[in-house]
Amino acid sequence: MDDAGAAAGTAKRPAAKRWRRFVPPQHGAWAMLAVPYLAGLLAAGYRWPDLPLLGAWLAGYLLSYYVFQSLKSRRPRRYRDQLLVYGGVAAPLLILVVVACPPTLWYAPAYAVLFAINAWYAWRRRERALINDLVSVAQSCLMVFVVATIAETPPAEVLAVFALCAAYFVGTVPYVKTMIRERENPVYLRWSIAYHVAAVALAACLSLWTGVLFAWFLLRAALFPNRGLTPKQVGLIETANSVLLLACVPVI
Repeated sequence: MDDAGAAAGTAKRPAAKRWRRFVPPQHGAWAMLAVPYLAGLLAAGYRWPDLPLLGAWLAGYLLSYYVFQSLKSRRPRRYRDQLLVYGGVAAPLLILVVVACPPTLWYAPAYAVLFAINAWYAWRRRERALINDLVSVAQSCLMVFVVATIAETPPAEVLAVFALCAAYFVGTVPYVKTMIRERENPVYLRWSIAYHVAAVALAACLSLWTGVLFAWFLLRAALFPNRGLTPKQVGLIETANSVLLLACVPVI
């Protein structure tokens, strides 16, 4: 490599490092952010405040991640830049959504309580606890109702969509643990399989197709652990599952 190429490579490395400072290494979170939002749009329809809502939702997640890192590390100054950037993006977008659709404030108390629980687990450095994961799922799936509220659709009309998203993402909590952090723990495997058996029954009540889809989720929960799949492979499979889940929204 000549001197110019070496200099360019050296310049790229600090830029990439700065970029990584602002992007959490939580790849699985993106599906949990996107799917309930998109499911709400499919069920209730699009209104222009959904666009700033998406921006506030994504920036809010990024902001919360670095808030929790600040609490966990006890060093908030380390994350000052991230807090300022994502707070500065999320706040005006959120205000715009509330001004355009004041009923979205109905969900503020629920999000505040769920955020506080996540913050407590971060402070205790137990953010991978099962309850903390389930609280994050609840935060995500509530977005179905927020999108429906913007579309002036009664919550009852998207309750089935909310249940579909919640049933899937709750199931991913024990399943992913059996694939990565608890892959040697037979108790988690039994819990995961038992949950998915119950979820198949629930999904079958919504439609034939959702019943078939959750039967597949049960099959992968029973067969994939201890098969040597990498975290990347697990993530790709769940990305495909998320797409299949969204495809079922119009038929329930």
